[in-house]
Amino acid sequence: MKLDAQLPFVTALLFIISILFPLLPEIPLPVSEGRLVSWIENGQALWLFFGAVFTLSWIKPWRLTSGQKAFWLWSVAWWVVLLGRSTSWGRVYFPDEPRLIFRAISVVLIAALVLPVLLSGVLRRELAQRFRQETFPLWTVLLVVITFMFSDAVEHHRLIASLVLYDPRDQDLLEELYEIPFMLGLFIIAFGMMQRDKATEIRITK
Repeated sequence: MKLDAQLPFVTALLFIISILFPLLPEIPLPVSEGRLVSWIENGQALWLFFGAVFTLSWIKPWRLTSGQKAFWLWSVAWWVVLLGRSTSWGRVYFPDEPRLIFRAISVVLIAALVLPVLLSGVLRRELAQRFRQETFPLWTVLLVVITFMFSDAVEHHRLIASLVLYDPRDQDLLEELYEIPFMLGLFIIAFGMMQRDKATEIRITK
């Protein structure tokens, strides 16, 4: 794996904002925490939907090599799975529907991630090749990992949650806040890879 140790401005800004998250509940807000959490959740769902649509429409995987095509379609599936998980597989918007429906949705979406890796040698080779040759932005990867760890810790009451969660009543808000830089960081990493694939496609067509 190759790492780019440069610190992009956007990543640095997200790090600073993330450090300030524990202080946000202490600031008087014009709306209740419950409503703010709902707004953040809806915004995250829109962002994840945007990630899937943007990836599919901007990179146009059907124009790329078979390996790149498999990888980017698999990436779109990741965005859709994250969207499903963030909305409890749709239960957030349709709470009165039978739980079996949402369980079926989760099984189908997770299968869309797992089965291609198990069944497609093309995808496995592409993943291995990218892991060896792709240049990953070190600080953005760290941002994604750290904010995911804190979001998960706050949600599941893990030990490190005490570093950022000072009042149990702020649990939902802190969890959703730390998911914001996590999702933005994922997009930054993915978009960098898309740009490099796009540049390679342009050079080949010329």
